[in-house]
Amino acid sequence: MASVSTSHLILFIASLLIAASVAGTFTQGVQRLSSALGDRSVDVSSDIRSDITLISDPGSGAVYDASGDGNVTVLAKNTGSRDLEASSDQIEVLVNGRYQTDVSVAVVDGSAWTVGNVVRITIRLGQPLETDSDHRVKIIVNGDEEVLQFRT
Repeated sequence: MASVSTSHLILFIASLLIAASVAGTFTQGVQRLSSALGDRSVDVSSDIRSDITLISDPGSGAVYDASGDGNVTVLAKNTGSRDLEASSDQIEVLVNGRYQTDVSVAVVDGSAWTVGNVVRITIRLGQPLETDSDHRVKIIVNGDEEVLQFRT
């Protein structure tokens, strides 16, 4: 009789040890997941608060300077809820699917790209655009993407 209760006691203690180790592992996993979700929510919050709107009129003829040096000029307004960095290394520009590196940014109505302010983005192309065809300019700022289509 004593051997049965001893074996039950050993099995009970072993099951408690296994349950405690499993609970510890789950607790660590949940803490790591919670930390990762917290970090990601800060990033998403920053992306959500960043928003721009391209306000250039593609029909005005002011987007592409065909008679001059062939620059593309786009006006972008900060319509988000936070100030943005008005520098060319913070803004990604694609023209007709090609990444552009010769980009300059100037704030139009102030000294900083605050909420409601406009920047002029000038893209110096290495070669002129095809005439009588459609073109696309894609501007990416903090994950927010805007596209402007125009015709030369």
